[in-house]
Amino acid sequence: MKHLWLVFAAFLPQFVAFYLPGTRQTLPDHWLAYLLPFSQVLFLAFAWLNRRQPGMMILLIGTALNFTVIAANRGFMPISPQTASHLVSQTILDDIQPGDRFGTKDILLPTEHTRFEWLADRFLPPAWSAYQVAFSLGDVFIAIGVFWLLARQRNRQEIPYLRGKTI
Repeated sequence: MKHLWLVFAAFLPQFVAFYLPGTRQTLPDHWLAYLLPFSQVLFLAFAWLNRRQPGMMILLIGTALNFTVIAANRGFMPISPQTASHLVSQTILDDIQPGDRFGTKDILLPTEHTRFEWLADRFLPPAWSAYQVAFSLGDVFIAIGVFWLLARQRNRQEIPYLRGKTI
């Protein structure tokens, strides 16, 4: 794969801003609202430069869908109060105002105030699943693209005469 450093460059700002406890609470939201779309642009560039790899175009489409909804909704992934109510108690949800951040990279927005609502974090795993998280249509495309990419890479390694050839 070409330009693998772009994946690292795209992930590092998100890791520092959203996942490190010391910085997550200290960085102002208006900085983070630029950071997430910028990170998405770097990942889009990586996917575009590697678009001939199996599954990469699907991953590119998913990333573009996520970028679209994030950029259109003040730099965060929107989640509706209805979807959020499946993830946290009503007591916790009552303390979060519409337009405030919800979770790591989401923003709580009523459906009627969400641009491209059909691309927002609106899907949930089955209720019986131990891991409950909201995800978007873009996330589904990204997961399929990554799965396809990894499966094809594995197949290429298992079949010696295909190593180095495009399938």
